[in-house]
Amino acid sequence: MPRFVSVPADPGLLRLPWHLPLERWPQEHTVALPRGISRHVVRFIRWGGHIYAVKEAEERYVLRESRLLRDLERLDVPAVEPVGVVLDRATADGEPLQPILLTRHLSFSLPYRAVFSRAARPDTVVRLVDALAALLVRLHLAGFFWGDCSLSNTLFRRDAGAFAAYLVDAETGELHDELSPGQRAHDLELAHTNIFGELLDLQAGGFLSDDIELLELADTVVKRYESLWEELTAPEEFDTDELYRLEHRIQRLNALGFDVAELDIHTDIDGRHIRIQPKVVDAGHHSRRLLRLTGLDVEENQARRLLNDLDVFRAATDQQNEDEEIVAHQWLTEVFEPVVRMVPDELRGRLEPAEIFHEVLEHRWYLSERAGREVPLVDAARAYLTDVLPNRPDERERLPTADDLSALSERTGSGVQ
Repeated sequence: MPRFVSVPADPGLLRLPWHLPLERWPQEHTVALPRGISRHVVRFIRWGGHIYAVKEAEERYVLRESRLLRDLERLDVPAVEPVGVVLDRATADGEPLQPILLTRHLSFSLPYRAVFSRAARPDTVVRLVDALAALLVRLHLAGFFWGDCSLSNTLFRRDAGAFAAYLVDAETGELHDELSPGQRAHDLELAHTNIFGELLDLQAGGFLSDDIELLELADTVVKRYESLWEELTAPEEFDTDELYRLEHRIQRLNALGFDVAELDIHTDIDGRHIRIQPKVVDAGHHSRRLLRLTGLDVEENQARRLLNDLDVFRAATDQQNEDEEIVAHQWLTEVFEPVVRMVPDELRGRLEPAEIFHEVLEHRWYLSERAGREVPLVDAARAYLTDVLPNRPDERERLPTADDLSALSERTGSGVQ
């Protein structure tokens, strides 16, 4: 009998054919979702209304990765959610099988190859690399050395025109109290090398134009990482009559989506000069504020966009002096929820509700610009649901087909696991 560690939330998973090698599982138990390149056999299974990623590997790797993913979950770092591990597997004849790691599939997420199932513009690559750099910064702030940062080991979710990145493979990771500059530099160098190779792979497969300078794109991850790390951690000095710079620094950090846990403040002997060192311990400033005000749990850029619309609603209804939570409840019930309820059942899987609302706001701006007047939100929503959303792929269940990814694999000569 197999042994389960961290028993799955759904006991029905115990009835799956754990006595078979993962590559021989019958199709009735698997889901045909695109997978990134992996050193191990990986499959997706659907059970009890949920989709799980199942990876077969040696016991030491499975136990280690499960532990690291739980540590990242505790630290609130964007990563896939571990469900459990299955040990002591054996065939019906008693032949030992490798253990399995179960993680919960991240809804509405895309592997980078699915994003490039059709030829993509350079700015799409930049947005993916930006998201990956921001994820690497968050991991390093938490003391996590990735060891194999790449587009392949990351899942991406749409985030109000940008992307949010999630770690999907922690097998090579290490968790420390704090990373040294050398550890960070090594991780960043690995990321640069891996990304450059993956971009070459995409270009060879015809998914990126030959005119795109791939090395410059790969350099973007280094530049984005270094600028973000500098803003988040670098000390700053100013005179005591320039205290406004302290507030500006906090505002810049908040604009990047980070909160400041504390400030390490030093003054010189004459008390005229101040040196500050911010301690940034968490991200998600806007998403936490929106969650507190409305109960909506969304990505950071989506939260920023929704909060901006909330501010517009507050000004338009002349409620600047009203309690913020009261206004937020009105905006939720009178603006956000009516738009979401307009989405037909057959289109609800195309995008997350917050992303749909963001795109409705974008479409409203486009229609208003073309008409030369302010188009009502309801009219913009109707036009969007008629002209735009039906043409979007279903990103919750219907990801790009296996044929799309097979074509990429055949062009590049690489296997897709």
